[in-house]
Amino acid sequence: MTTGTVERTLELLAESGALLKGHFKLSSGRHSNEYCQCARVLAHPDAAEELGRMLAGLFLDDDVDLVVSPALGGIVIGHEVARALGVRALFAEREGGKMTLRRGFAVRESERVLIVEDVRTTGGSVLEVAEVVRAAGGVVAGFGFILDRSQEERDLGAPARALARRRMESHEPEQCPLCGSGVPIQKPGSRQG
Repeated sequence: MTTGTVERTLELLAESGALLKGHFKLSSGRHSNEYCQCARVLAHPDAAEELGRMLAGLFLDDDVDLVVSPALGGIVIGHEVARALGVRALFAEREGGKMTLRRGFAVRESERVLIVEDVRTTGGSVLEVAEVVRAAGGVVAGFGFILDRSQEERDLGAPARALARRRMESHEPEQCPLCGSGVPIQKPGSRQG
């Protein structure tokens, strides 16, 4: 990732109002005082296409055959990355609480798969998608993110690259200072439980 790419990514996120302040419950279950609502930037087709091209550029040498994204947040950016790479785009979704490929989607044996998500906090969703890909006989070629907000380095088992990295504080619910202060919580992610 180049300095220009990082700056442009953060500029697009800021211009669209995607970087939010408050008290948020993340998809991981953790709580944070900041949230990146990538749907706000991806609602603009020109910005989505630009982010997709930039993210695809980080994986040009990885022989990617297919992009698979977790629903819901990864669908638009996954599609744009796939378009830039000239490959198919699929998405995995939850059925009975477990990630799966539905709608007739299939990963071919030995296909090299790039897993694309909008924001990485813990990497849990993309690791679930990786299990689906491997169970179908695919090979995980890498993981791509618009924004990596993780607090600690975690080996995902394949190259993980993001257009920008921004450390955002997060806490387990029982250790959340905002909960302790009585600040109302918002649940902006795709998992509302």
